[in-house]
Amino acid sequence: MHKTSGVRDPATSFPLASTRDDAQERRQANRAVAVSAVGLAVTGLAELLLALLTGSVGLLGDAIHNLSDVSTSAVVFLGFRLSRRPPTERYPYGLERAEDLAGIGIAVVVWASAAFAGFESIRKLLEHGRTDHVGAGIAGAALGIIGNQVVARYKLTTGRRINSATLIADAKHSWLDALSSAGALAGLLAVAAGQAWGDPVAGLAVTVFICHVGYEVTSDVVRRLADGIDPEVITAAETAAGSVPGVIHAHARARWTGRTLRVEIEGWVDPDLPVRAADALGRQVADAVSGLLPVAGSLTWTSRAAPD
Repeated sequence: MHKTSGVRDPATSFPLASTRDDAQERRQANRAVAVSAVGLAVTGLAELLLALLTGSVGLLGDAIHNLSDVSTSAVVFLGFRLSRRPPTERYPYGLERAEDLAGIGIAVVVWASAAFAGFESIRKLLEHGRTDHVGAGIAGAALGIIGNQVVARYKLTTGRRINSATLIADAKHSWLDALSSAGALAGLLAVAAGQAWGDPVAGLAVTVFICHVGYEVTSDVVRRLADGIDPEVITAAETAAGSVPGVIHAHARARWTGRTLRVEIEGWVDPDLPVRAADALGRQVADAVSGLLPVAGSLTWTSRAAPD
């Protein structure tokens, strides 16, 4: 029989020490989204004009994809804005998940771009369409590569710094656009060498790239929404709790809500441990978790009586 007169089962929450400045992180995210949107809008419009001039479906697909990123940026911005709302009785965790839901919008745009690029490429290939002013098209594709690489690097650096899965996913999307532009460029170079089929085939190659990154982005978003977590996070949390004297055994769970990593630990302790001592033990566990897992934003500690 277990003796449970001293130790209580109800969970206790502890705020974890963190160097994060949430307001500053949100400002960085919003700035990254805004700057990227402007850059992609300029790049996309330039490519669109050149695509209409040349008749290149590879360049057209890349231009539409870049312009769709502007709407994607609006979705990301909305997600960040909604996640600022404080907790309520109906939403006790606030709306931090809005950032993760925004990732769904990114995935939808990626797959829609793939469908459009594939359709136009197949149509031109079957109809033996022409490509004019190839030199101008090559310049437009080169512009697309440069613009998207710059935007992707900026968003990826910011996303990693503030630990935003949505911003990282958006950066991968922009990286995809750079590959898309490279595919369009290869097709136009083939046309310049006298191979008319080069442009529609390049469009199909762009479609494959889009589908690949669409799969990666969708997987990342679904994993977050399904509370998927890196096993190393669980190992680190259990190791931290087990390092505290008085914790006989620990079992951890964790999940992300937006950019907050929430850790839950069940710790088995001496059944004769008084309630006050169990709470103090929980505070020590919180300090240990903060030291070993600095990305964690909150800890819920539940003490349980160990078997005799």
